[in-house]
Amino acid sequence: MSYAIARLKKLKRGNISGSASHTARERETPNADPTQKNIRFIGSFDPEERLEDLVLAKIGDSEQKRKIRTDAVYCVELLLSASPSYFRPDCPTQAGYYEPQKLDDWLEATHQWLADEYGNRIVRAELHLDEATPHIHAYFVPIDNEGQLRCNHFFDGRQKIYAFQDSYYDTMRLIGLERGIKGSRAKHQDIKDFYRIVEEGRDLEVDELSVEHLKAKAADRDRANQRKQEMEATAKALSLENEQLRRRIEQLEQDNQSIKKLTEWSTDLALNDIAWELGLNYDHDRWRGHGHIINIDGCKFSDLAPGSYFEGNDAIDLVKHVNQCNQTTAIAWLGERFGEVGAQRAAQAHAQKVAADIIQTQPAPQFTPPVEDKANWSVVEHYLKEKRGIPSDCVQMLHSQGLVYADSKANVVFVMRDLEGNTKGAFLQGTTNKFSGYELNTVRRDSWFYLTLGKKPSDQTSTAVLSDSPIDAISVAMLEYHVKGIPENRTVYMAVDDTSSLPVERLRNVTHVQVAFSQPTVAQAVRQLLPHSTQLKCETGDWNTQLINFSHQLQQRYSQQNHEELEL
Repeated sequence: MSYAIARLKKLKRGNISGSASHTARERETPNADPTQKNIRFIGSFDPEERLEDLVLAKIGDSEQKRKIRTDAVYCVELLLSASPSYFRPDCPTQAGYYEPQKLDDWLEATHQWLADEYGNRIVRAELHLDEATPHIHAYFVPIDNEGQLRCNHFFDGRQKIYAFQDSYYDTMRLIGLERGIKGSRAKHQDIKDFYRIVEEGRDLEVDELSVEHLKAKAADRDRANQRKQEMEATAKALSLENEQLRRRIEQLEQDNQSIKKLTEWSTDLALNDIAWELGLNYDHDRWRGHGHIINIDGCKFSDLAPGSYFEGNDAIDLVKHVNQCNQTTAIAWLGERFGEVGAQRAAQAHAQKVAADIIQTQPAPQFTPPVEDKANWSVVEHYLKEKRGIPSDCVQMLHSQGLVYADSKANVVFVMRDLEGNTKGAFLQGTTNKFSGYELNTVRRDSWFYLTLGKKPSDQTSTAVLSDSPIDAISVAMLEYHVKGIPENRTVYMAVDDTSSLPVERLRNVTHVQVAFSQPTVAQAVRQLLPHSTQLKCETGDWNTQLINFSHQLQQRYSQQNHEELEL
């Protein structure tokens, strides 16, 4: 005896997507056979189309006269099927098999019943063939003839549930299916256990379980377990392959490093990298600084400065020319900046052993801070306060900390330190001309001008603000101080003019990194290296101009207040 099966489940709005993800196989279904294809015979095949959107569109098209309640039933999921013995009468326990003619007759009859009973209120219907017994999931939007969303109108109470099942049976009996015992005490009011219902072949009111139904259920469970075992075996195989691949990659990386070391000896160091390390600045296709105008053409260079014309062919020549040193000192300098391998590349014309001995025994020229000239401090102080708009108390603080002072030419000396506070360079800014540049032997890659505000020096830095120059670093700090006051957390304001000198590893451990560069390309490059950083936007061309404008506004405001007080 084969039964027609009809189940329903009422879905509120929050339940629609979960039901759809199962029926559309958008999530893993352990007892489903992925080699079998399900068929959607009502609704679009568009994978981007959401069931919830279909339901809302159907409700929206209706002429709703009242507001939908928050706990309203938006649609009803119908589960329609038949006993396994109907689809495979000769072998009901053979899960996944069905006689094509039986399936076609049942599908055609069910499709016609859905159309006759609910019409266009069915927004989606799908035939599942990837489980033990064929079944259909159909979604019905309960809109009554007056355009109201009223699920109770269709499925409220036992009698209406009976009417729903009677209607389906009246069609299914034409293809030889029976109806269950009406009035049975069996309680299967929804679809939560539909896998068991489908495989047992029971109707809402049928209590009897035949042996063949239990065998069908066991067959489905065995198939699910077999697939689980296959998946576990595949996972173990993939894990082993991944481990072998990881070891192979490590070996290739080691081989690549060996090959790289062998090939590096055939090429000299890039002269552009040497010029940058020497403290020269790239401007108008030339490297300028320390009285030199260096033009680089591949492995050759020439000094075009008036009265200083010179030509060279390699990195050592460039270091000797700019640093005014001998070959031994130049190689030692290269060893300090580029390591022993880099120095040996530059010295390939000489014996490798000689170069290594020089690096290990000859001390490299060390940075020597410009001599302070206290007589010129008043000039520098006036420049910082009047020309650059930096508050007097800030200038005095930086001077007392030894971070800013005057040299013999009345240049502003901005002291550059490593992250441990050791002085390793200086940036000079002219006060009477536009001169600016790095002091000779400044270690640009490992030292910066920076100042810190907020909390104690022993506290860990939690915020870093990066800008182009020492003047901009001070300007950003003063702008934030005027607006927000002293920072609540330890904050460092640092001048970084190039990503080559960015202390990336240290900044990755800083919670808040703010990028305040005037050049968009530099800001973008920094944000790629530090994805957690955020952009500070300048209202003017640079931060110092914004500070000057802000200072003028404050002065005007104070003058106006004093004038009003005098009038009173």
